[in-house]
Amino acid sequence: MIDVGANKKLVRRGKMSQAWKTYTVVALIIGLLLGIGIGWVAKPAPAGVAREEYEKLQSELSAIKAELSSTQTKLNETQALIEEYKAALIGAAGEAPVKSSLKGEIKIGGLFCLTGDLASFGENEYTAAQLAAKQVNLFLKAIGANWTISIVAEDTQTKPDLALEKVESFAARGIKLLIGPLSSAEVRAIKGYCDANKILATSQSSTAPDLAIPNDYIFRFCPTDKHGQGPAIARIIYEDGKRYIIPVTRNDAWGTGLEQAVAKRFTELGGTVLEGIRYAPEAQEFSAEAADLAAKVSDAIAKYGADKVAVLHISFEEVTAFFTAASEYDVLTKVKWYGSDGTAASNAIIEDPVVRDFAVKVQYPCTIFAPMESAKWDMVRRNGLKVLGREPETYSYAVYDIVWVYALSILKADSADPDAVKAVLPDVARSFFGASGYIDLDENGDRKAGDYVIWQIVETDTGEYTWKIVGK
Repeated sequence: MIDVGANKKLVRRGKMSQAWKTYTVVALIIGLLLGIGIGWVAKPAPAGVAREEYEKLQSELSAIKAELSSTQTKLNETQALIEEYKAALIGAAGEAPVKSSLKGEIKIGGLFCLTGDLASFGENEYTAAQLAAKQVNLFLKAIGANWTISIVAEDTQTKPDLALEKVESFAARGIKLLIGPLSSAEVRAIKGYCDANKILATSQSSTAPDLAIPNDYIFRFCPTDKHGQGPAIARIIYEDGKRYIIPVTRNDAWGTGLEQAVAKRFTELGGTVLEGIRYAPEAQEFSAEAADLAAKVSDAIAKYGADKVAVLHISFEEVTAFFTAASEYDVLTKVKWYGSDGTAASNAIIEDPVVRDFAVKVQYPCTIFAPMESAKWDMVRRNGLKVLGREPETYSYAVYDIVWVYALSILKADSADPDAVKAVLPDVARSFFGASGYIDLDENGDRKAGDYVIWQIVETDTGEYTWKIVGK
């Protein structure tokens, strides 16, 4: 309900001393509350009142109305969200929720890449997690629960060894429900420790096929590259008329797994994968690799023609250093390059003019798992634009959902014990429609399927550059 008293104070702060002004404002607020509107107060100024003063008052009244309307809209959205999640919980539990016996604060650990190779992704995802936690706590309060959640964030820098250190630190603090990590290399590094110590980790974006293992303590809210992104990239390249791929790959669990998935499907379609380049994940300088790639591309063009050759670049945000080195070779701009979810919508590419211009020259379409567009999706999207000034990438929506599924699983199990949460989480996820869409997990705890979109950098009418979805 709108606080009429508060808005009267707001009006008084405007120093509208004339009695007719006060009367008009009060009448306006009453009219808003009753749905009458302001038509009847929008009349000519009373005699003796200066025109400019009257117009100023009307402007103030319009601002008050807009603020009241915005506040009411937010209240309605919050209440609708609470009711929606009440319904989701009933569906997950099979009955109306009972009052939980839990009390106090339950901490959920967040393994985010806040600096390092995927810093822009990490910022997006932490922002989404904070939004979800805030809304979860509103929901818990509304249903009378005596507990709340909080997100304890740690920066993994996309480094597997550091990710393991952070998990060990969480365990020492008694935090055994984790969001992330982001990369498959990090998941591989923490998996043994999580399994041995019964720590539940749910990754928003690990896609390596070899991590699809049943009955472990890892869930993944995205499809694996074997059945998802790998075949999608292969089809896109082949349908573009390319018949020869030169892969340039980050040599870790995710990069090599995705390269293999693309190669398998591309050869099935009739294409050929030529000798490529693999580089160490910690590499930061690529002059030697760029020179090697230039020689390989030049040779392929001479044999097959530029229109038949493509470079498949599988990387994280070290792409900026690679593109800087590659920009020194004109031959590398004569063929089309393709990317993946590791660089789709990466803010780092746009921020550097040299990197951005190279990406535009080689087109560089990047595939990524696509969330299902909905009111919930739009809410997370708008929050990212408001807080960070940019579109969240796909996996931010999955992070939002992980927080909610954890909370609903805790409520259903009436326990934050990892084994108790693990036992109910697949059923809770299956009956939950999140910001990323429906979440149906397979026997390995991975998302079964999903759609993919293609992001590419385009120039706007104002001469600026932005990522835009150019295909689905």
